[in-house]
Formats: sequence, C-alpha cells, structure tokens
Amino acid sequence: MNEPESGIRNISDTARWVAVYRARETQRTDAVFRDPFARQLAGERGEQIAASMSFLEKNSWPFVARTWLIDHVISSQVKLGTDMVVNLAAGLDARPYRMNLPGSLQWIEVDLSEILA
Repeated sequence: MNEPESGIRNISDTARWVAVYRARETQRTDAVFRDPFARQLAGERGEQIAASMSFLEKNSWPFVARTWLIDHVISSQVKLGTDMVVNLAAGLDARPYRMNLPGSLQWIEVDLSEILA
C-alpha cells in the first residue's frame, strides 16, 4: 500500500514528523516538556506528514513519553557528572537549546547530512 503524497518520502521526513508531536505537547497547558523550537523545525512539511498519519492523532503519547524519558536520562546523567552527549540519529533535536544544561557540556550530533545542514 502506497503512502499518500504528503506521507513520509525519505528518512529525513521522520525528523519533521516527530517535531510536530513535540510542538503539540508544548501547546498543552499540562505539557510534560516544552520545546519552543519544535513548531518551526517541523514546518509545513511536518504538519503534512502528521496529517497523513491520522491513526496517530489520538496516540501521540509514545512520542511524548520518549522525549520526556530521554530528557530525564540526560538531566540525571549530567547531575552525576556526565560532560558529553553524543546524539546518534539526532534528527531535529533541540535539547541542547531548550534544556537547562551546563555550558561546559559537550553536545555532539550525528545524523545524515541533509538533517544537519
């Protein structure tokens, strides 16, 4: 079965798709995290992708839980003295900009060139 035209066309589309769910969580009054960059990172393309995945409209909790859990792990490890994060398949992750992290923390992102450009 083919995806609709607005569906995922390449792997880099998944980064925009996930950013939509971070943006939607940010808009909630009871949000478990805030990502003020997510809406812009998702862009119109991200919204098109999310709209084509309508079965996830009411099931966005895995995206929210994943983001919250990774935030928690990073915060906990930094408090224990971790001084470097290597973020594999970084996507459009805004953690180094939206989290309260020490300026001395080294943050290295690894992903496809079209994502990091």
